[in-house]
Amino acid sequence: MAGEFRRAFVPIAGLHHAARDHAAGFCVFNDCGVAIELLRSRFGLRRVAYVDIDAHHGDGVFYAFESDAAVIFADLHEDGRYLYPGTGAAGETGRGAAEGTKLNLPLPPGADDTLFGELWPRVIAHLERFEPDFVILQCGADSIEGDPLTHLRLSPRAHARAAAELVALAEKLGHGRVLAVGGGGYDRSNLASAWSAVVESLMDAPAP
Repeated sequence: MAGEFRRAFVPIAGLHHAARDHAAGFCVFNDCGVAIELLRSRFGLRRVAYVDIDAHHGDGVFYAFESDAAVIFADLHEDGRYLYPGTGAAGETGRGAAEGTKLNLPLPPGADDTLFGELWPRVIAHLERFEPDFVILQCGADSIEGDPLTHLRLSPRAHARAAAELVALAEKLGHGRVLAVGGGGYDRSNLASAWSAVVESLMDAPAP
């Protein structure tokens, strides 16, 4: 926000299950939600986008801001009928004035890069519609094939694409601000490959 950098990656972050009043999942605090609150209260941003490609639904962020139209939410995750926390149905689109500002795209077990590629443009279109002032990407690596706790079959190419296209969108909107946070992932090789792909996408973005 000081203008020194346009993009950043924080690997040990993205704890998206904790709620305002309790811990959940493997998350004691919800740093994603804290970041959103700070961006709005300290810097006065109008809209903040939160995009989540972790295998688990980002329920702690979703429900904290479900009725808040200033938080633009998009989440691709394994269908809650098969994986914790059991939330994030496609019909959950926000409440009250925030209806339509939230996009949940549940994926069936075994979903791969092909299905991700078919759905991802909906995320970009959703963000373009609302023109956020800042983009947070929760890039959990537990959606990569071979994770011991989940059932998706994405490759690091999906993570690279998500990061690259969000950077391109942020640059198009004129601010370039993208904060990527690590999230989950329970296979070390997958962590290394997915997060390296994200960092490479952040670094390879053209200068403004």
